[in-house]
Amino acid sequence: MLIGEVARRSGVSARMLRHYESLGLVRPSGRTGSGYREYAGQDIQRIFHIESLRSLGLSLREIGRALDEPGFTPSTLVDDLIDQTRERIATETELLTRLRRIHAADPTGWEDVLQVVALLQALESKNAGTRQRAALSSAGEVPVPLEALVEAALSETEPNVAGALRWALARSGDDGTALLAEGLRSPVAAVRERAVRSLAELPGEEATARLRDALANSDAVVRGHAALALGTRGVADVVPTLVDMIVEGRNDTDAADALGVLASDAGTADRIAGTLVDRLAHHATGAPARGRLTQALADVPGTRASRALVELSRDEDRAVALTAAYLLQLRDAR
Repeated sequence: MLIGEVARRSGVSARMLRHYESLGLVRPSGRTGSGYREYAGQDIQRIFHIESLRSLGLSLREIGRALDEPGFTPSTLVDDLIDQTRERIATETELLTRLRRIHAADPTGWEDVLQVVALLQALESKNAGTRQRAALSSAGEVPVPLEALVEAALSETEPNVAGALRWALARSGDDGTALLAEGLRSPVAAVRERAVRSLAELPGEEATARLRDALANSDAVVRGHAALALGTRGVADVVPTLVDMIVEGRNDTDAADALGVLASDAGTADRIAGTLVDRLAHHATGAPARGRLTQALADVPGTRASRALVELSRDEDRAVALTAAYLLQLRDAR
């Protein structure tokens, strides 16, 4: 079979077949009387072997070794190809993500594109100050793409930078709510905490709804931050969770403050006082927890809380009794 026919049937151009021959990969078994290359069946088979190996990403040099070295084992080479492919996919994925984020910023000209690229690079900087300035600059004419802000907020470990990122997300409104909510399902506890803390600073009903959902999260830290945020938003449903936090000594001061905010409503104040009293009377509530629960009554107005403090001022636990008596004096002074 002449080279033109081989090229037509194999899909490999005559020029490439000549290149293979120059590299010693395929040598036509014969020549016609006129000197034209003539390929036999085994030559055609070798061409198809070469093309199959090329489809795996092997170089022509590696293909030559694979076909001609009897002791050549493919396992190491295939492992290398897997690693190279993974690296290539990661690089291409990173590029795609960057392009999508630039597109999301809706740049009007190349200056805007360059500014977005600079901001994205700054968010990925190893320098905390650079990352913080990038977050704060999101209020500029060309903002940091929202997806990049969320990703940065969920991965940031430096407190000052994390605060700047949460501020930037809050300025963006509730657009980042869904992305942050995905972070609540992360297998990494630190990511879940960053997600709920960022959600807590977002305004709007959608963020409030996501925080309500977070009350059912299996992570106690997530539930706690959600309850604190909802308490400051006037959501009375979080009273049991806040009381649990006081009993457990987990962000108990913040939890008591949130109860104080909720207690501005008379009906809710009575409910809070009742819940605190019930937990104080529970046999499983230890002395330290009873002390914290007593202190939480300080910011709860109303006669029910006052009556509870009067009773507690005669408590067998001297620390509880003294705390209750002191709180009663403060209430009388008001």
